[in-house]
Amino acid sequence: MTSLSIWFSGARPRTWPAAVVPVLVGTAAVQDKPDLLRALLALVVGLALQIAVNYANDYSDGVRGTDDQRVGPQRLVASGVVPPRSVKRAAFCFFGVAASAGLYLSSVTSWWLLLVGAAAITAAWCYTGGPKPYGYSGLGELFVFVFFGLVASIGTTYIQDEEVTPLAVGASVPVGLLAVALLVTNNLRDLPGDGLAGKRTLAVRIGDKPTRILYVLTILMAFLSLPYLSLLRPGALLALLALPAAIAPVRSVLRGTSGVGLVAVLGATGKLQMIYGTLLCVGLALGI
Repeated sequence: MTSLSIWFSGARPRTWPAAVVPVLVGTAAVQDKPDLLRALLALVVGLALQIAVNYANDYSDGVRGTDDQRVGPQRLVASGVVPPRSVKRAAFCFFGVAASAGLYLSSVTSWWLLLVGAAAITAAWCYTGGPKPYGYSGLGELFVFVFFGLVASIGTTYIQDEEVTPLAVGASVPVGLLAVALLVTNNLRDLPGDGLAGKRTLAVRIGDKPTRILYVLTILMAFLSLPYLSLLRPGALLALLALPAAIAPVRSVLRGTSGVGLVAVLGATGKLQMIYGTLLCVGLALGI
């Protein structure tokens, strides 16, 4: 692998929809004409945070030895391909990019957004970093729902409308649920190794079968939230067209696919999130 491809792989592009979809949906939920510059900067913040947290997790899990027995794509630090210090530096570089874009958005909207940004960066680092990482305590799904669902979607709408609306709040829920589905898939795949390494993710705490049920429930609830959204913007029902994309990953999870087989499920879940988010974005934008 070339140096660039190594870093690209370490950035975990399969997880990027979790950063892109909230911005698409949040922008489509604005009441007036979208501000494309602010939307673009929100996308920079989201993607930079997503890549930063991926590198941060690679670093923290690598130095702790959690990734030594993992399945799926090998991590940068655990494989010894990249020195831990370099991965840590990369994480903070992307945190810096997110902070810079966020600083500008705060200056043109509200300075209290700096507190939200600081909380997001702290949560990103402390997922697996610091003395008491909350990702090792089964709280990862909750924080992903809050920051990659509620905060990211509502925040994108807020920086353009400069107010929190019921539509923005409602649209953020399925976005957060599908982001949680990505993490649940990841933790289901890593469940055996995480258990041995002492990483007490929610999947480790509740076990294999309940984790599979949780995955299906997050997908199901994302679609069940559409009737409520349609009361605010009927076009939200367009996202129902994403249902066929949910069949294959849900079927694989229910059939007991495990280990490396869940890498494909992770990719399919990211694809589902992107299709759902794009359709919801179009539906909200059209209004109908």
